[in-house]
Amino acid sequence: MTLPRKGARRIVVGGTAYRWRLRRRPTYSQGLAWSPCTFAVEHADAPGTTLVVSTAQPHPSNWIGREARPVLPSDVAQAIELALRAGWSPTSPGRPYHLDRSVGFTPSFSS
Repeated sequence: MTLPRKGARRIVVGGTAYRWRLRRRPTYSQGLAWSPCTFAVEHADAPGTTLVVSTAQPHPSNWIGREARPVLPSDVAQAIELALRAGWSPTSPGRPYHLDRSVGFTPSFSS
């Protein structure tokens, strides 16, 4: 799975270029703040395994007005460094590598 080039941002971490992308529109579950915001990262020059990161906040464009801060490049760089230390190999082919950083996320539920 490779990221579409349109909408992907470039970031350099440890001298290596990556591309990352946050869905512009939330999924249904993210729109209702039932699931956390996620973003995807791949190696810029030799995409292999995609890194999928779950954050501890709702999607910034959620439909119920839950406050959320934007995903910053510093957040992405930190997630890349953590995933690399945990064994993510961005140039090797394979299934997406999931990094769960959603500790502390509380889903919204209607009563």
